[in-house]
Amino acid sequence: MGTGPIVIVLASGRGERFVASGGTGSKLQARLDGCTVLERTLMAVHASGLPWHLETATHPGLGDSIAAGVRATADAAAWLILPGDLPLIQASTLRHIAQAPMSLDVVVPVVKGWQRGHPVRFSARCGSELMQLSGPEDGAAIEQARNATLWPVQDPGCIVDIDTLQDLQQARQLLAMNKPFQQY
Repeated sequence: MGTGPIVIVLASGRGERFVASGGTGSKLQARLDGCTVLERTLMAVHASGLPWHLETATHPGLGDSIAAGVRATADAAAWLILPGDLPLIQASTLRHIAQAPMSLDVVVPVVKGWQRGHPVRFSARCGSELMQLSGPEDGAAIEQARNATLWPVQDPGCIVDIDTLQDLQQARQLLAMNKPFQQY
């Protein structure tokens, strides 16, 4: 396949849980350490040096967003599916997942040996299945059917997503306490 692994940053969700938890507006536009949640995520993606695609169009569900991102980058050798609400992800983690052997169909980062994180990398062999996702489907069925490989990482930022106002406050505390999160 063509271009090598591409990071697809998903930024088209409605963030309903964030608003329901007391947040105002989009969780991706919430302020975190001087910039927005999405800007922090994109800083790590940019620092990784990997090509990327930002999927911001409105879609009915997560599966539709993933499918649109994969269709837009159909010549990729693999896709790293990264929700835009992971502002503590490290660039080194993105590179580590991208560099996993291409013989593996699905690579899932895990922290502490059991906590699954993001981005999940799908090889080009999964392209047609990813393009057929719709509604709330997130690729878990593809992970299971393709016997996903769990790939150890040392980055708790790959499991800290912002779904609620409490999550945002936790991310602020982690940033204040743990400066390694700020390394890209």
